[in-house]
Amino acid sequence: MQESEVAEKLVANHRAFLSFLERRLGNRAEAEDILQDAFIRATERADSVEKQESVVAWFYRMLRNAVIDHHRRKGATARALERLAAELDESAAPAETRDAVCACILELSGTLKPEYAEALRRVEIEGQSVKSWAAEVGIEPNNAGVRLHRAREALKKRVVRSCGSCAEHGCMDCTCT
Repeated sequence: MQESEVAEKLVANHRAFLSFLERRLGNRAEAEDILQDAFIRATERADSVEKQESVVAWFYRMLRNAVIDHHRRKGATARALERLAAELDESAAPAETRDAVCACILELSGTLKPEYAEALRRVEIEGQSVKSWAAEVGIEPNNAGVRLHRAREALKKRVVRSCGSCAEHGCMDCTCT
């Protein structure tokens, strides 16, 4: 079959193809992307369609394969992200290590403005959410986030000033005085 004949039949069935893909993917944007790629592949392979074979049936086979490939890629991506998340969880510091973090941090946080020290204690140490802490002290969550950011920066400067280069490298055996 000639390329122009194949293209004409495919264009005439565009809506049906898009609907077919949308039902299987649940997302119009993904369906349109896959359909566009399939149209390109179909025009490149138009000479492989035999005269007795229906162009529409041939194209539906291409679309089914494209949907399967799409789901495989999506699944592979999801599995890779799960593996990465597991690796990150495994590399997180264990509780003993976190508890043993440089004692000077707690001491230095006491030298900050009281509202900064309170923000760090409640959110970073006690694990309270920024939103709930903000509601508790009567400020907007955005303001609380800014305050927490400033508190972290102020503490960081104090730790670097106090501990020097070991603070930059994240030492876990702090002997600073």
